[in-house]
Amino acid sequence: AQTALKTAVDRCGAALGLLALSPLLLLLVLLIRLDSPGPAFYRQVRVGRDRETFTMWKFRSMVTDADVRKDDLAARNECDGLMFKMRRDPRVTRVGRFLRRTSLDELPQLLNVLRGDMSLVGPRPPLPEEVAAYDATALRRLRVKPGMTGLWQVSGRSDLSWDETIQLDLHYVDNWSFSSDLDVMSRTLRAVVDGRGAY
Repeated sequence: AQTALKTAVDRCGAALGLLALSPLLLLLVLLIRLDSPGPAFYRQVRVGRDRETFTMWKFRSMVTDADVRKDDLAARNECDGLMFKMRRDPRVTRVGRFLRRTSLDELPQLLNVLRGDMSLVGPRPPLPEEVAAYDATALRRLRVKPGMTGLWQVSGRSDLSWDETIQLDLHYVDNWSFSSDLDVMSRTLRAVVDGRGAY
């Protein structure tokens, strides 16, 4: 019953969110296009539940050749694990810094939730190359759908170490309940306003 309720809340919440936020989404599309050349949306292959891949959507917050330039910045990675994070990534655009600070770049993932690829709450959706390097413990985080927000977002986001991120995700997988999802969603707004770890 809890799983069915989670699915219903995901689909209804995503649909209502897209409808209510449509003026804001259109404004962000315009700002991104005016700020730097290229499309307003960025899509990337991510890994979901049971290692199924899907295309995740975001607002573009970097220059269009960001993926090509990633290898050149590898030595400046500030994450101690499989993820790549830089506090002052030179690929991020002016509008992109604002989008990341406020997490508005994540709003197009409501489409992924509506499609059933993601949930409103769950572990961070990893890249295929990250999953390829997972051990058996880390693979357990793929037992549930990834989320737009989760314990990682309300606990520090990019300021977390790799081990801390994995432990939070596994705690969610092992102890999930619908009430815990409601708690994470209520804490997400405070985390977004605070902006800690968002870069």
